[in-house]
Amino acid sequence: MKTNLITLLCGLLIGFPVMSQGEGLFKAKCNTCHAIDKNSTGPWLKGVKAKWNDAGEGALIYEWVKNPAALIASGKSKMALAIKDFSKSDMPPQQATPEEIDQILDYVDSYTPPTPTDDKTPTGDPKEPVKLLPDYHGNLTIFYALFGLIIVLLLAIILMSNSILTFVKSDLFKDKLKEKEDKDHSGGLGKLVMVIIALGTLFIPNEVLALSTPDATDPAQATLPWLKVENVDIYVMICINIVLLLVVIYLRNLFNNFYYMVYKRKEKTVKPKQSKVSKVLVDSVPIEDEASILMDHEYDGIRELDNNLPPWWVWGFYLTILFAVGYLLYFHVFNGANQETEYKNEMAKAQTEIDAYLKEAAMNVDETNVTLLTDAAALQTGKSIFEANCTTCHKDGSGDIGPNLTDNFWLYGNQIKDVFGTIKNGTSNGMPEHASKLNPVQLQQVASYVLSLKYIPGKAPQGTEYPKK
Repeated sequence: MKTNLITLLCGLLIGFPVMSQGEGLFKAKCNTCHAIDKNSTGPWLKGVKAKWNDAGEGALIYEWVKNPAALIASGKSKMALAIKDFSKSDMPPQQATPEEIDQILDYVDSYTPPTPTDDKTPTGDPKEPVKLLPDYHGNLTIFYALFGLIIVLLLAIILMSNSILTFVKSDLFKDKLKEKEDKDHSGGLGKLVMVIIALGTLFIPNEVLALSTPDATDPAQATLPWLKVENVDIYVMICINIVLLLVVIYLRNLFNNFYYMVYKRKEKTVKPKQSKVSKVLVDSVPIEDEASILMDHEYDGIRELDNNLPPWWVWGFYLTILFAVGYLLYFHVFNGANQETEYKNEMAKAQTEIDAYLKEAAMNVDETNVTLLTDAAALQTGKSIFEANCTTCHKDGSGDIGPNLTDNFWLYGNQIKDVFGTIKNGTSNGMPEHASKLNPVQLQQVASYVLSLKYIPGKAPQGTEYPKK
């Protein structure tokens, strides 16, 4: 390009509708060949208007844009002569009004570079991690069950605490306690017992969960239940239940100890020991005591023993009843997620993770792993990118300032990785880099589109001839 201003406006020939704002004009028409604050195919543009004004040629800047070759040939502009050899490529005349040129130059002079970021998505926005929401419906069902268990445990604690206090206040217990203190020559046992009771009643937790409700103004939360129960809330509820259960066990043992201080335990009659395994499995009566369970009826000399059902079978039966109740409540009362729903939820979460991975992996395309795209959607996108960024120098592919892209002659190679690298990094012969303007996927799409072009007569061949693809 011959001048920083000419290259600034090289994009005006692309054919997009003229916009009223300088920023829109520059982004749509000019950044193919120019950068604002660094050299590219043309020199940087910031401050160019002031340079022409300082040289006393502020009025000639418009002639330079409209017909740079004529201005150079006239010899009346020192600025035009000074910058004519900046690039090996000549800048053709531009169709731009003085108002449009002023708008672009004002935008360039007032431009402030954005704050750089290290990690960007294809759209240039900061990448946000994939966040998977908890299963709020399932959590609410579990919350109901845990809250109900807390109520039951609290009632048990209240009842056992009242029973202990009533028993401790009885005269019989006080007399027995006094005897024990006299016997032990210690007067602090009663106080110790009362302290233990007081401490036990303080184990009731006073934790308040910070639960929240869905935002009624947010459409994304319209399908959530009335109460948003996070996973951490479930963990807290489980911990509260465990603490309350320990308090119940503690109070039960405390009551038993007080009770047996007053009433001695009954001595059990020593019976033949039965193995624990046998007790658990069959609970059979020892053979010497079978007369106690012998039934009256008889058939052919055969009499029947009234043995208990095996404990393992009885407890298994009770567990099936509990399971049936829980199953009924979970699936038919609280509408819990069945296997099909859980499968769909897991598949949806997995698909979200897959989509996020593929979206991120797509940006890892470079010269070493780029492949030629052949699907119609990718080539159509590549065509749009080509028309917005490349037609200024290559027209429809037949070449103008740049070479013909449709023949079999190539300056830097005709493989997809060669074309991709040329578009991405630019060349020393005036081809600008596009890595700062296009993401890797867009570079791959436009490179594939270039290689799909059919031959169009145009600029004379340049470079080395390669066999037809």
